Amino acid sequence: MIDQRPADTSPERTCHVARDSWIELTGLTKAYRDVLALSDVTLQIPSGVVFGYVGPNGAGKTTTIRILAGLMRPTDGCARIRGADTVRDREAAQSHIGYLPGQFVAYPDLTAEQYLDYLAHLRGGVDPAVRRDLVDRLDLDPEHRIGAMSHGNRQKVGLVQAFMSRPDVLVLDEPTTGLDPLVQREFLAMVREVRDAGRTVFLSSHVLSEVEAVADTVGMLRKGRLIEVRSVAELTRRAIRRIDLLFAVAMPDPDELRRLPGVRRVDRSGQQVQVEVQGSTAELLKTIAGYDVIDIVSREPDLEEIFLGYYGQD
Repeated sequence: MIDQRPADTSPERTCHVARDSWIELTGLTKAYRDVLALSDVTLQIPSGVVFGYVGPNGAGKTTTIRILAGLMRPTDGCARIRGADTVRDREAAQSHIGYLPGQFVAYPDLTAEQYLDYLAHLRGGVDPAVRRDLVDRLDLDPEHRIGAMSHGNRQKVGLVQAFMSRPDVLVLDEPTTGLDPLVQREFLAMVREVRDAGRTVFLSSHVLSEVEAVADTVGMLRKGRLIEVRSVAELTRRAIRRIDLLFAVAMPDPDELRRLPGVRRVDRSGQQVQVEVQGSTAELLKTIAGYDVIDIVSREPDLEEIFLGYYGQD
């Protein structure tokens, strides 16, 4: 379970350690002069979870990720990876993560093989079989020079280096940029395997179908503030779904349907009625059970529709 608690607003914040949290943010705040990029973000993410971090451009997602990776200091609050503070215990925190930035850059004059060898050495050694398996699964030619690769192939190098040490925590910012659909599918399988092994994935992506496909829980960020943390299943249940009903002859009065719990909108066109309902459809189904219904089509909302419901035109 992911715990989002109100942050302590006292001037001097104590960043405690939660035993079961592999990622912990406490009152995380980042200001750039007069611009507040993050404001009081508090979050705990345990092991064995894929956490989707979503929000529009400029919401503060990449700022959060750079602080998690130990590449940026917060103005206030703190971030911990497996109990290690990303500022005070930076090396310890970084030893637990595999990181893919939103704009992955590698040494262009090295081949992928040479670059991965170099990073493996910095890591203190990586299982060659694990690395070879990742290279094969992502269909990467490691003999090519990185500077001569397409954007998609460079992204594969970035994914291999993030996954190859089998880190406790994967921090991924827009990981499928430039990948073809088959490689994207393989990447999603890799993420699920990490989760199933009891490790944690912090995934930020604009591809909402991708987040929906693998995330257990989603955090929604708006203007630097974490406005919602819910399981994907709960978000879907709470969202408004559309149900199309086709009646043979007699049908219920639309006003009767509008008075039902959870019904937000009812439109009628001939023998067809379209109902938008939030939450349980039990009362709606009970009401129409006495009529001759020819067809029922229920369209479940996807994460993109839920996202737009929160953000509107922002």
